[in-house]
Amino acid sequence: MIATAIVFFVILSVLIFVHELGHFLTAKKLGIKVEEFGFGLPPRIFGFKKGETVYSLNWLPIGGFVKLFGEEGEEDLGGKNPKSREAKDRAFYSRQVWQRAIVLVAGVSMNFLLALVILTFLFTQGVMVPTDRVHIQKIIKDTPAFAIGLKENDVIKSIKVKNAKGAEDTVEIKNADILSKTTRDHLGEQILLSVVRGGNTMQFIITPRRDFPKDQGPMGIVISNYEEKKYSLIEAPVLGMKEAFGLSYDLVKGITKTIWKMVTFQSVQKDVAGPLGIAQMTGEAVKSGEAAILELLGLLSLNLAIVNILPFPALDGGRLLFVVIEGITGKKVRTKWERTLHQIGMIVLLSLMLLVTLNDILRLFTK
Repeated sequence: MIATAIVFFVILSVLIFVHELGHFLTAKKLGIKVEEFGFGLPPRIFGFKKGETVYSLNWLPIGGFVKLFGEEGEEDLGGKNPKSREAKDRAFYSRQVWQRAIVLVAGVSMNFLLALVILTFLFTQGVMVPTDRVHIQKIIKDTPAFAIGLKENDVIKSIKVKNAKGAEDTVEIKNADILSKTTRDHLGEQILLSVVRGGNTMQFIITPRRDFPKDQGPMGIVISNYEEKKYSLIEAPVLGMKEAFGLSYDLVKGITKTIWKMVTFQSVQKDVAGPLGIAQMTGEAVKSGEAAILELLGLLSLNLAIVNILPFPALDGGRLLFVVIEGITGKKVRTKWERTLHQIGMIVLLSLMLLVTLNDILRLFTK
């Protein structure tokens, strides 16, 4: 429980830090004044000032922020003259559209980059890939497979069975489904397995059981056609990029489906997980090991990037939308209107988070 809580907090911290770091670095690079770099949402626990920027830790660990000078227009200059050189040169609102767009997109870009780095690393460490080799992962005691001497890591290449006319047919085993179907088609009959063990081909006669426990199968083996494969530092980034885009596509489809269900008042109970749901997933990842934790971090980072770029007020995508509108029309949306929409958006997002959290709680008690 303590380990899960620590890992959950670390994952959340990394996601927020990386995201806000993107805004921070691009703003600094473009010469925009950064007034505060905050982890968590106010009220503030403590903070210190280095140069012109305050670095703060806040009480609500559900986000983070980078406060830019003049982020919300002339009214956000802290009483400084809008016509001053600092306001013209250092304020966010006074910068060109493309510069503001870069700063806004930088957060989600960093989250995508984090996911890409994690996926690339995992490919170098070894991932499970499908093959045309079906091997035995586990032998269950007191079963037909155990009795005839089959062993873990044996590769089942083919099965000889008798057809309806009494002649022998050889079935090549290319995947787990073929093996399962063949054995279930010949329950109670003797079949001949051709097995490769340590480079040697061996043959075993076995009779798949007609009656067997649900968790054992006819022969009493656990099989898989997935094997671990490690990729080089040249291959891994390419595969990591491909996987990142593939997962992003799946996440976009899932989010679109969920939004559609919400606006059409359909149940989204299984489609959405809040902080408690993510904490549960973290607990499962902790049990599975470091690779599973990294995989979860990468997936959550992609999810954060996609959700944050949605054109909804209070999100980076919502702020970007106003900048794009300005770039197209040549006119800025009134600061008061934009601020009001972002405030409404934040209320909606916090309300959704509360509802999702309640849903997580109900899911815990209805299992």
